[in-house]
Amino acid sequence: MSELNTSGLSKLVEAITCQVEQARNQVRQSVNSAMVQSYWQIGRLIVKDEQKGESRAAYGKQQLQQLSEQLSERLGKGFDVGNLRNMRQFYLTFPIHDAVRSELSWTHYRALMRIDNPIARDWYLQEAISQSWSARALERQISVLYYERLLASKEKALVEQEARTNTQPLAENAKDYLRDPYILDFLNLQDSTYQENELEQAIISNLQQFLLELGKGFAFVERQQRIRFDDEDFYIDLVFYNFKLKCFLLVDLKLGKLKHQDIGQMDTYVRLYDEQRKGDDDNPTIGLVLCSEKSEAVVKYSVLADQKQLFAAKYLPYLPTEEELKRELERERAMLSGELKMESDK
Repeated sequence: MSELNTSGLSKLVEAITCQVEQARNQVRQSVNSAMVQSYWQIGRLIVKDEQKGESRAAYGKQQLQQLSEQLSERLGKGFDVGNLRNMRQFYLTFPIHDAVRSELSWTHYRALMRIDNPIARDWYLQEAISQSWSARALERQISVLYYERLLASKEKALVEQEARTNTQPLAENAKDYLRDPYILDFLNLQDSTYQENELEQAIISNLQQFLLELGKGFAFVERQQRIRFDDEDFYIDLVFYNFKLKCFLLVDLKLGKLKHQDIGQMDTYVRLYDEQRKGDDDNPTIGLVLCSEKSEAVVKYSVLADQKQLFAAKYLPYLPTEEELKRELERERAMLSGELKMESDK
């Protein structure tokens, strides 16, 4: 290829890339704007309905729960009591509709609502828009008291430079945006291939059946179960309860190479589950990380350090070994990959 043709191709690639990125940004902004506007209106409707009631306290305990149940049944996830309370608070915090900015996402506004000082809140809002902060970048700046430190500091340039450095690694990419649980809930796509591809879904389904057929006390609890920590949501692929062990088993599947952070993430799930879901008479939760690679599967149990002796002595007789799970995972991947290829060739 000549140097002239190479230059022309590079320009064409650049122009097409620019066009697609602009279109993606427009889609993202449209969804964000629709969700924020919708949640503000829902908050307004809740507050207006609440004001008709005789007792606000009674409303909060009874009507909101009933509202959550009925909305969840008709619209899917995203309408739990906690999120409805956030919508209500959204309207109360930003009562003027014209003041709600389309540049910011629902996650941005959830962070802003936690700021009690209205002057500080408005400052963070304006900075998030003017500096194009992602939601994570905004949360970082709030957590390090950027506004308060800027007011108190005589060296404002240094504080501003630190703030710019803190936000650089927190830019939002398309993958993060499409896996945002609030976006998925709003569009009712939580169980679709937007979150996990067909192979992942098929492997998870087969693993669910495999564990239930072991006859070692497993009972299925939920798929894609949500747990929350510090206003951040996590989704666990599969959750089981073992009646013989009297403990929960959390299963997370990864396609591709096992990374160190995958084990650390499961450790976090286990800790959160023990804190939020485990009963007083339940044994400690255990985790299971499964990585399905094309060449070789990797299986690791995740057990907190202080529970390893209990795991070795009491848990292992009732659990499939890592080697058994590895063989099953490799078998499932080979079978399902062949089936999916046949479907695509039709």
